[in-house]
Amino acid sequence: MQKGNIGVTTENIFPVIKKFLYSDHEIFLREMLSNAVDATQKMKTLAEKGEFNGELGDLTVRVSLDEKNKTLTISDNGIGMTEEEIDKYINQIAFSGVNDFLNKYKDNANAIIGHFGLGFYSAFMVSDKVEIITKSYKDGAKAVKWSCDGSPSFEIDDAEKAGRGSDIILHISDDCKEFLEKNRIQGLLNKYCKFMPVPIAFGKKTEWKDGKQVETEEDNIVNSVEPLWTKTPSTLKDEDYKKFYHELYPMQDDPLFWIHLNVDYPFNLTGILYFPRIKSNIDLQRNKIQLYCNQVFVTDQVEGIVPDFLTLLHGVIDSPDIPLNVSRSYLQSDRDVKKISTYITKKVADRLNSIFKENRKEYESKWDDLKLFINYGMLSQEDFYDRAKDFTLFKDVDGKHFTLDEYKTLIKDNQTDKDGQTIYLYATNKEDQYSYIEAAKDKGYSVLLLDGQLDVPTVSMFEQKFEKSRFMRVDSDIIDRLIVKEDIKKSELDSDHADNLSYAFRSQLPNIDKVEFGVEVQALGEEAQPVLITQSEYMRRMKDISRYQSGMSFYAQMPDSYSLVLNSDHPLIKGIIADEDEKCGETLKPVISEIKGQQARLSALHQSQSKKKPEEVTQEEKDDLAATEKSLAEQRDKKNEIIAGYAKDNKILHQLIDLALLQNGMLKGSALDAFIKRSVALIK
Repeated sequence: MQKGNIGVTTENIFPVIKKFLYSDHEIFLREMLSNAVDATQKMKTLAEKGEFNGELGDLTVRVSLDEKNKTLTISDNGIGMTEEEIDKYINQIAFSGVNDFLNKYKDNANAIIGHFGLGFYSAFMVSDKVEIITKSYKDGAKAVKWSCDGSPSFEIDDAEKAGRGSDIILHISDDCKEFLEKNRIQGLLNKYCKFMPVPIAFGKKTEWKDGKQVETEEDNIVNSVEPLWTKTPSTLKDEDYKKFYHELYPMQDDPLFWIHLNVDYPFNLTGILYFPRIKSNIDLQRNKIQLYCNQVFVTDQVEGIVPDFLTLLHGVIDSPDIPLNVSRSYLQSDRDVKKISTYITKKVADRLNSIFKENRKEYESKWDDLKLFINYGMLSQEDFYDRAKDFTLFKDVDGKHFTLDEYKTLIKDNQTDKDGQTIYLYATNKEDQYSYIEAAKDKGYSVLLLDGQLDVPTVSMFEQKFEKSRFMRVDSDIIDRLIVKEDIKKSELDSDHADNLSYAFRSQLPNIDKVEFGVEVQALGEEAQPVLITQSEYMRRMKDISRYQSGMSFYAQMPDSYSLVLNSDHPLIKGIIADEDEKCGETLKPVISEIKGQQARLSALHQSQSKKKPEEVTQEEKDDLAATEKSLAEQRDKKNEIIAGYAKDNKILHQLIDLALLQNGMLKGSALDAFIKRSVALIK
């Protein structure tokens, strides 16, 4: 028997392993099985090179539980180890058997996964004691047993073992009893070992017999040794890709497209990336790409290796060249990672471009699902716009699709304003903004439908990319001011009538939480609507963008600002002006006369005092100014009170306000009920 201490630089290596070396205790099973698969793959390589002439036999790796004895055993029929190799690869943590093997068999050993040696010590995260019973494939080799109780001391002794390979016996500690549960181990095998390249058996298959599940003689193989991404794309059909997708993501709809990655220079990378059907809720869909290293699951946190916008994709990436730390759980920043990221971006762009060119009709039919990926890519990665601009589409409210260049050509002549700006009109909801869309169409304008989750921030990006162009939502102003072809016609109303009309409507507007209204009078022509509600493009867009961009939250706190535009050319508005004159004219005359008198006096006082230094103005003059201002305010209040009193009883005025609110989805509750009752009364 040999006894000794493991060659480490500190006696505290095991607490370090247990707490810090691995990101999660459950990874121990992946490491144990990776090592078993490595040993088996080495055996295959030796046979292929003619350095082993015996029978390979059954190469299945087996996982077995013994709840009574609190052990979990991983057994392989790989190359096994001699006592000298145990001393080198297990007792001396600084060395790695895989590195030696790769150096010797670098042309044949692409399937070797592991960090054998250090990875083995993950066993102590969950075990009080670990035993290795191993026998080398070499002629005349003896079986040996190595054991360690989690301290730096170990024992090596002779053992009995019929065939080559290794049994790793983990004596599970009391605080890790979960790893003695069959369902827990089955779950970990499914997570980490689903596609390992050597068959892995866990127990026996079961069948329903005599009213219960009973074990059969057949091994329960938990993995697929040749997953789809390892196969040649030309040998696969669409149904193969869809079937594999549903294996990875049960209960999901069929994917839109997929990309089969296969590159061997300047790095090794294989995989399949799927475009799922996503229309919203980006974050819900992240972490669906699984990263593998030679068919061993590493992580689904792939932000470092896949461009941010492509983390919305689903699928598998497998590469032995992705630099990992000892736990294989965190990607390390490195130039190779950037190269891989750039390659994946290019491959995705090339694939989308080819689909667009080969079958534009199908591409257009899937655009609503696809545009989230493409918009996100253009927003988050500067150079992706240049790759994507040729297969990025606009869709109008009638469902027609255009490339960016096609649409620019379509609208350039008719939708260029007097300052040479090309105006892109858009709607975010066809139903809610219907009348605004129709008003634009009546002018011969085209209206885009931008109803996607990232369309608003994408619009701002397009304005930076397109020359002399602006995007305006159709309800952000009256149509003649959205695309100004000539100077806007001024209202013929005098200022007194315009002020009175504005206040009549303003006084009857409802109080809506976090909403502010302004009122303006415009001459829009007899055929235009009498009252319109518009919302500033700039403020609304800033509020929308604040939902995505940190540092802009103050916009989200601001109230929504709307303008109530009164069409002074419309007969109904003219009727209200005339009715107001008839019913309030005589009452308002003396008040308006007094207002004008006080305004003139106030102007004279300001002019007189402006010629003096502040210290030269007497108290009497200051009091006179204050009294005049107070009197003017009182008269204005009196005037407003008269107008508000008139407006309160004008059913047509209320009906026009409510119609404008209703058109914008802002008439609710008791106000909607009052509108319905008033409408019925007006019809009678």
